[in-house]
Amino acid sequence: MAEKQPLAYRMCPRTIEEFAGQEHIVGPGKLLYRMIKADRITSIILYGPPGTGKTSLARIIASTTKSNFEKLNAVTAGVADIKRIVADSGNPILNPGGKTVLFVDEIHRFNKAQQDALLPYVENGTIVLIGATTENPYFEVNKALISRSSVFMLKPLTNENIVKLVRNALVDKERGLGNYDLEVEDYALHYLAESCNGDGRIALNAIELAVMTSPLREDGKIHIDLGTIEECFQKKAITFDKSGDNHYDNISAMIKSMRGSDPDAAVFYLARALYAGEDIEFLARRIIICASEDVGMANPSALNVAVAAAEAVRMIGMPEARIILAQAAVMVATSPKSNASYMAINKAIEDVSSRRTGDVPLHLRNAVTPGMKELGYGKGYKYAHDYAGNFVKQEYLPEEMAGTVYYEPTSNGYENKIKEWLEKVRKNKT
Repeated sequence: MAEKQPLAYRMCPRTIEEFAGQEHIVGPGKLLYRMIKADRITSIILYGPPGTGKTSLARIIASTTKSNFEKLNAVTAGVADIKRIVADSGNPILNPGGKTVLFVDEIHRFNKAQQDALLPYVENGTIVLIGATTENPYFEVNKALISRSSVFMLKPLTNENIVKLVRNALVDKERGLGNYDLEVEDYALHYLAESCNGDGRIALNAIELAVMTSPLREDGKIHIDLGTIEECFQKKAITFDKSGDNHYDNISAMIKSMRGSDPDAAVFYLARALYAGEDIEFLARRIIICASEDVGMANPSALNVAVAAAEAVRMIGMPEARIILAQAAVMVATSPKSNASYMAINKAIEDVSSRRTGDVPLHLRNAVTPGMKELGYGKGYKYAHDYAGNFVKQEYLPEEMAGTVYYEPTSNGYENKIKEWLEKVRKNKT
């Protein structure tokens, strides 16, 4: 049975000393390390990308704790399973210690009712919860559970961590590939570490596939070179879930890179999204928003380019759409920036929603019937084009809002010209 299990499963660390990576939480002297060593586990949430050791940590805790240990997968478990575990925990015959450590894998997949079912037993100490999730627990896990748990964030494994994991598997004769006569090129090993994007499970599965599918050479050894590893990957692994946390993190980074005038970073995050199969229309929409929110009147043509790009990607599709999106992203990133119009509408909406703003002045209203004209609709309105420079001194805001300034142009790009012109207009207006 052990031989049929994947290498990544067989090589799971048995002790905290065998655990690779995450030194910031399980290094000697760190909090989680001390909790495991002292068997003083309290409720915790392990949050991080796939293949970083969340389940491995749970197994280490299972092997070291004196408490009863139970495991559930949130995909298949329900409230009935939780009640059964609670009942067994209170049975002095089945659980003399009276405490159960419950590991819930993919806890973000529990719905609100299922998470609520855990809460009273976590609160009274009947259950010590260990939840594992690839999603941000502050969004996906019940706030009451979060407040009663310590959240530990696991990071993608470093290349050094990955190389160490794979080397251990290559020499381990009990659980790994040590019984094979192997010769693995260092460059291939480092390419493997680079390509799996911090996911130890992917790395171990790839090296196992390489060994299992490679023939013996004339010297009686299995040779693993760069070409072998490249074939096993076909496509570099990337930690990106279009509906999960990485989706939002990546698009956030792309937008902030465009806002920060870094075209290289903007194109990089765009490439990550495209590589992972992100919806090209979604990407185009985000570029449009950035063109208006962050570039605005400093370069009004950026919005035109972004809108044209959105229409073009709908017409063209992938793979050529990448070129159009890249042009739009670079246009936005390299444009002078101003959020003055964005701030203006926010201020105006705040006033409209929170204070008495008055009615539209009568002279600005259209008198579409004789009765309206008798009420003063349109009376005294001055048609701007009848005056020099297409400007006439006239109040357009309601009396209660007179003199309010919302749009404050910057000196960036084209908006500097607007600023100079508007200063003259506002001065003449007063």
